[in-house]
Amino acid sequence: MAFPDRIERTLTLTSSPGEVWQALTTAEGLGAWFGERASIDLRPGGAAALTFGSGLTVEMRIERVEEPTVFAYTWRLPDLPDDDPRRTYVEFTMEPEGDGTLLRLVETGFAQLPVDTRRETYDSHSEGWSRELAELVGHVDGA
Repeated sequence: MAFPDRIERTLTLTSSPGEVWQALTTAEGLGAWFGERASIDLRPGGAAALTFGSGLTVEMRIERVEEPTVFAYTWRLPDLPDDDPRRTYVEFTMEPEGDGTLLRLVETGFAQLPVDTRRETYDSHSEGWSRELAELVGHVDGA
């Protein structure tokens, strides 16, 4: 069996697509649920960064901005050297679901990572998305 190259999560939020879009695509929104601080230049090719409570800062490159349905970025993995070009691709898609939003997150690109760290990185991101998306739900839906 080939190494899994994809993490996918789907959830339904009670908030509107516009509210979810703001939480995903603004520095204020991202900093409220995904890390402690964020910066974002919301355009394809724009730079973004997330700083977590541990002090770790992860750099991102915005890849797709199709308001209010698709937001995607690539990010540098902290366990790779700074000059390593490999990144994973993260894509959020949103669609109306009743009065709320159906949100799908897909992260791909793990199979290209070094064999000795691939499984650890995949597992870390898989567990991390479960935590972070729960924080997103709490942020936008007030749970």
